[in-house]
Amino acid sequence: MSYDYEEFTQSFYKLTGIDLAQYKEAQMKRRLTSLYEKKGYKDFSDFFQAVAKDSALLDELLDKMTINVSEFYRNAARWDIFREKILPSLLQTRSNLKVWSAASSTGEEPYTLAMILSENLPFSKFRIQATDIDLKALSRAKEGKYHERAIQELPITLRDKWLKKSGDFYSVKDELKKAVEYKRLNLLKDSFPSDQDLIVCRNVLIYFTEEAKFDLYDKFAKSLSKGGILFVGSTEQIFHPDKFGLKVVSPFFYQKM
Repeated sequence: MSYDYEEFTQSFYKLTGIDLAQYKEAQMKRRLTSLYEKKGYKDFSDFFQAVAKDSALLDELLDKMTINVSEFYRNAARWDIFREKILPSLLQTRSNLKVWSAASSTGEEPYTLAMILSENLPFSKFRIQATDIDLKALSRAKEGKYHERAIQELPITLRDKWLKKSGDFYSVKDELKKAVEYKRLNLLKDSFPSDQDLIVCRNVLIYFTEEAKFDLYDKFAKSLSKGGILFVGSTEQIFHPDKFGLKVVSPFFYQKM
């Protein structure tokens, strides 16, 4: 780690509570260097001085850092397995579900979850807590307005039932919005919700170091109720899930033993 970048990570941690040292250095450094060069700063020290004084620049940095790329029903085959196998199995032992969409970005994932859960349960029987570190992303999620490119994989039946079209954009219907509660949460620092029946955290852990990933998988496992499910992304397979008291029930789905 270069001295300049190391100083930046330490100062940034004091400013925000976000520990960049737990993110993969090469990826993060490349992303932030691209941003500060685009903005006309000469190095990380110069960039930090600006970030500390300018909340809009800090928001832009957070947006760049967290890569808010999402879409409804992303990796459709995984969601099909969730609908056809995982959820029915969960509901054999539960009549209510506590669900956490971690690193929920701009809301496509928790709204996808709400659509699928509503096929099987009344809204009064489940609650989705969606969290992200990026306040700008959370604000966009609460608004619930998406370009049509974000819904390409969403089954037409779900699209027509839960989204209202206006030009090239779709808006989430209010009934579905009410099923999701958004709040800010830093996965590397904050306490996790407890007794969750389902945790969905996809396409996020790839940005963290191996040590950070190990700690997060451990915390996710502890947040699950017995028999609860952790659903991870297609590049985030957990090797030796038994270390965390988990077992594979289908690729990328892990159950707490």
